[in-house]
Amino acid sequence: MADPAARAAGGETPEKRAAVWAAVAAGGDQVGVDDRLADAWAVGLALNPATPPEVVVGLLARTAVMPWPGLPAAVVEAAVGHPDWAVRCGLAEFRSDLTGSQWARLLDEPDGRRRWLLTWMAADRRVALPGGVLRRLAADPSARVRAEAARLPGIDGRTVAALAADPEAAVRAVACRYAGPHLDGAARRALLADPVRMVGMEALLNLHRDHPMPRSVFGAASPGASGAPDGFGERAVESCRLVRDLAEELVGDGDPARRRALARNPYLDHDLVDRLADDPDGRVRFEVSVRPELTEERRARVRIDLDGGIHRPPLAWVTALHGDPDAMRRLAGSSHPLVRRSVARAGHLPPDVVALLARDEDRVVRLFLAESCDDAPAELLLDVWLWWTGSLSVPDRPYGHPNFPRADLLRYADDPNPRLRRLAPDDPESTAELVERLGRDSAEEVRCRAASDPRLSAASAVRLLDDPGAGVRHAAARNPRLPAAVLVALLREPDTAAVAAGNPGQPVQVLRALGRRAGAPARPEG
Repeated sequence: MADPAARAAGGETPEKRAAVWAAVAAGGDQVGVDDRLADAWAVGLALNPATPPEVVVGLLARTAVMPWPGLPAAVVEAAVGHPDWAVRCGLAEFRSDLTGSQWARLLDEPDGRRRWLLTWMAADRRVALPGGVLRRLAADPSARVRAEAARLPGIDGRTVAALAADPEAAVRAVACRYAGPHLDGAARRALLADPVRMVGMEALLNLHRDHPMPRSVFGAASPGASGAPDGFGERAVESCRLVRDLAEELVGDGDPARRRALARNPYLDHDLVDRLADDPDGRVRFEVSVRPELTEERRARVRIDLDGGIHRPPLAWVTALHGDPDAMRRLAGSSHPLVRRSVARAGHLPPDVVALLARDEDRVVRLFLAESCDDAPAELLLDVWLWWTGSLSVPDRPYGHPNFPRADLLRYADDPNPRLRRLAPDDPESTAELVERLGRDSAEEVRCRAASDPRLSAASAVRLLDDPGAGVRHAAARNPRLPAAVLVALLREPDTAAVAAGNPGQPVQVLRALGRRAGAPARPEG
């Protein structure tokens, strides 16, 4: 919209604004609400921080597009017991902080297939469930649920031992992976002699974590052996104690995948680990390089090539030491980038460790420190901000970090770097005049920041609705200074209705009215 027209639209009087909102709240705005428009309103209202929780609850059945991580506690509670399966499933899938009691209510699911899916998710996420729920799942009529129950943390020894004797072979096969310490001699012998080959093989793996596996047994478990499940031989190489001559032979195996599995074996003798550290295959050497028992001197001698394009999760053995300050000090000085990256994932670290990692030559270490550590310093956060805008898993870091600098940012108002210019309005001394000026900046990200600022004039908010950048247009549509008549026009168009419904400047009575009009019968169960 041209400046004169924007100024005219922005000249809305308080009386006219109040009249427009009163008409919408009363339903007299002449907007027919079809399913497409109602869906758009539901999405926008769910994302709007000003929408009352009870309104969002009423919209759960309308749309599965919910900002699950940011929903208020009241909405989460309602979603746990919601009659729509899509709502309950979405909550379980996307909300990472559900309590054990909330999971228990979700798992009280009458449909067996859905109950299995929820149990699988809970087991994968290592959810701590009440003991009564664990025992109930272990006695579930569905074999698939019982099998997943065996993987849940906290399940007691008696219960998992009982699952290892389950009538269903698939349950026995999973349960005997976890039941080993809780089985007596008769139960172990029964599993080894199980008529279902899969169960017997799992029992063999458990047996040979305590007793070295001889060549004869390994030959029966190797690929191509009669009755051996796919991948069983590799699991034996990776997780079992092996007699010395077999382990020596495997060090020279012609298959690099098998040598990689051997390099992960926690029972391997030190001299064989050293031989694998010189393996011609870089991936084998990498597996050796991250073994937890290596001294940092030995680790530094392993030649590795870290592929920056491969995402690698934090090392579990480093994560387990996050609460040990001395271990963090030792590992923060490791020559291995993945070790240091895993240290940087800690929520809190000693000041000297933070200072060391903040200067790390590997920028992924610095990124992880900015994303994960609440002690990350302001200068590091600002440095990372220059090249990182946030990930899907941690979308608000580094900008949303509590230590991110907010003072002395006016010095960046005319900086050549637009990433720094966009920070200037965050300074407590910044002014509405600065926001207006940045709303005409040449860089889209700077205009986007200005478009979201509540100090922006109504006329500028209207003008930025026609900005060439979609992000700028969306930010302007959510600006609380946007004139009511303009916002209502956006609410009437399906293409802009969702972002307009997310505008927090709408009165609560309007948000309630939109919620009522968007409300619809729940989606069909499927």
